Amino acid sequence: MTVAASDPARPRVRFNPFSAEFRRDPYPMYRELRAHKPVHKTLGMWVLTRHADVKTVLLDRSFSAGLIPQLVSTQAERLGQGEVDRIERLGRKSLVFTDNPDHARLRGLVNRVFTAAAVAELRPVATDIAARLMTSARAAGGMDVIADFAAPLPISVLCEWMALPEDLRAHVGSWTHDIRFLLEPGLMKAADFARVREVVEEFAAALDEVLVQRRRQPGTDLISRLLAARTTGGDVLSDEELVFVCLMCFVAGNETTKSLIGNGALALLRHPEQAAMLRSTPEVVKSVVVEALRYDSPLQLTKRLATRDVEIGDGIIRTGDQVLVCLGAANRDPEIFERPDEFDLTRDASGHLAFGHGMHGCLGGQLAELVAEVAFAHLGAVEFAPLAEEFDWQEHSFIVRGLRNLPVAIRSAV
Repeated sequence: MTVAASDPARPRVRFNPFSAEFRRDPYPMYRELRAHKPVHKTLGMWVLTRHADVKTVLLDRSFSAGLIPQLVSTQAERLGQGEVDRIERLGRKSLVFTDNPDHARLRGLVNRVFTAAAVAELRPVATDIAARLMTSARAAGGMDVIADFAAPLPISVLCEWMALPEDLRAHVGSWTHDIRFLLEPGLMKAADFARVREVVEEFAAALDEVLVQRRRQPGTDLISRLLAARTTGGDVLSDEELVFVCLMCFVAGNETTKSLIGNGALALLRHPEQAAMLRSTPEVVKSVVVEALRYDSPLQLTKRLATRDVEIGDGIIRTGDQVLVCLGAANRDPEIFERPDEFDLTRDASGHLAFGHGMHGCLGGQLAELVAEVAFAHLGAVEFAPLAEEFDWQEHSFIVRGLRNLPVAIRSAV
């Protein structure tokens, strides 16, 4: 963080999301921005950090979510990448990046399957997987919470929900990791583009085969239900749209849920009185999930594109301007949350914006909460000791905040 003191009443704060300091702890910079430059333009985009401003943009449907597909096309052209039709269609047809009327149509179909009841049915699945992972950790006397627990749990639950063949499951983790670049196209080099193109084709072809099998022999899994989804007017998802829904479930849901579990586990380790509360009162586990989402949000940043002139704070955002909404900063706004820098399981953190808000609110939010709840319930049943004082944060993403590793020893089981 850089703060120039030429004007003590209004110090200049330079937003630098690429610095090692920001990766390690972005919250001091957010605090300075909220206090002195809550709405300002830098790095070719507007940066918003107050809860009210972030929520305003997320709720305003005139701010387009279609910026990322445009950036993918621009980056492909800049790097001289040809034959990126499938990648561009993946962007244009994905729920995450579409605006109305396309978004409303897709959401209307997919929401028929992503119901609260359907997600609740996955609790025994998630519990069984978490129990197996914890059994291995107990036998080993410890684990890397990220690699051995937070990473395999959400991806295994999704594989089970889709009832993917065993030989396909072995590839899903690495494929998802490779395709994540599509969420941050500015980070892609030519080799990354080539790899993403190859993996998207390979992943989509594998899912095409699953669709053929499910049409022949439908079940109760997610893919069968998506195939059966139909509006009262008879509209259905095309095969490619359905494949893209499945792909984006992994791409958008896996890294964020893994980071939610990892960030929450770290918060519990650093706040032993809150961990003790979880051990003594297991029913607070839902509060652990909500407070972890607020306190150290997995998705820190997201972008929108203005399609009309809008006044926010003392700034005039013009048509065509890019807007970076800082979800992590909004979730520490003292105007909304008292003592925002404290991890407190007794607070009402339900006003957090970790899943976005409005039309593009996270489709998989309920599933992420369920998986995280199961994870924290299992972690809360064991007393851990960290095996390091400082931990490395991942560097492959600027929008997702998560640990690279979190080695712990098991002290005792409750």
